Amino acid sequence: MGKLVPVPASSARLRAGAAVIAAALAVSGLGGCRDVFAPPPCMPPVYTVTPSEAEPGDRVTVSAPDTACDARYGRDGQVKVTVRDAAGAEVLDGLGPMTDDGGFSFVFTVPLAAAPGQAAVVAYPYNVDWCDDTGVNNRAAGPQSLVLASCAEPMVPLVILPGRGG
Repeated sequence: MGKLVPVPASSARLRAGAAVIAAALAVSGLGGCRDVFAPPPCMPPVYTVTPSEAEPGDRVTVSAPDTACDARYGRDGQVKVTVRDAAGAEVLDGLGPMTDDGGFSFVFTVPLAAAPGQAAVVAYPYNVDWCDDTGVNNRAAGPQSLVLASCAEPMVPLVILPGRGG
């Protein structure tokens, strides 16, 4: 059998210190940017725009199903819907009711002044800060004054056809 060789005290302290640092880094890395004890992330539901092509004066529906997670938008939850036409002009800015789990159906009429071409339809929970990309509903913590920060907005295309007269 091999002979046990005593390890100098300074070497043992270095190894113990390294083990403590490694454990601390591993634990902090598990949490990433979110609290590991918080509820799981819950992003807004994916929405659709139907029909995908419309003329000025036509009715269009923007809708989403309820999420499968506990979104907690509250009984007064709202969805904000905006439309930018092919020229980049905002031709619609509206609010509509949304369920506690994020489901909604918002119907609008394509404005007569909307430029033909591909428009961008944007829909997201109103007065909720989702720009942290973690799926944490910051509104659930209580009343706050939130402003939409610069973040990637989901956009669904809507082709606006030239009107019958143009």
